[in-house]
Amino acid sequence: MVMELVGRIEAVCIADGETFLTRDLDEIELKFGGMEGDRHFGLLAKAGVRQPMYKRGQEIMNRRQLSLVSVEELREIAERIGVPEVKGEWLGANLVVSGIPELTKLPMGLRFMLPSGAGIVLEGENEPCSGPGRIIAEHYGDKLLTKLFIQQAQQKRGLVGYVERPGLIRRGDLFRILR
Repeated sequence: MVMELVGRIEAVCIADGETFLTRDLDEIELKFGGMEGDRHFGLLAKAGVRQPMYKRGQEIMNRRQLSLVSVEELREIAERIGVPEVKGEWLGANLVVSGIPELTKLPMGLRFMLPSGAGIVLEGENEPCSGPGRIIAEHYGDKLLTKLFIQQAQQKRGLVGYVERPGLIRRGDLFRILR
């Protein structure tokens, strides 16, 4: 059985500054390794807190080249923590999508296919952490939002993935998610 979901790219963003915060682009060429210039770009990464089975700092395959969030889940997080909005850029998202209200609950291994022929393999949930929570707390001037974000963004924080086939990605592109 072939499962197919269709959605729209609302924002294409890159974290090419000093922090994980992303900034908006109109388009970018996805390469093996992700978005060149992004802080998560590369075929390899260093093991960290998310890979406790490896010694910290050991080289491993980079399965977190890109992070994706949905407009619908961002709205739900904002409602849960009682703020007007939560922006994808505050979470370090590379892609903000619409049309997939339960994006975070999709199983790993699905293919995210773009009109250019580019493909991204979805690798699973991007767990909520304190970094984005602190950004939200700073924006709204309420330190309690850091912990609240971590609690309330469970299974709403989006997905991570890696580029399986390079190609162009643009704001406004329609995409398909295939099993």
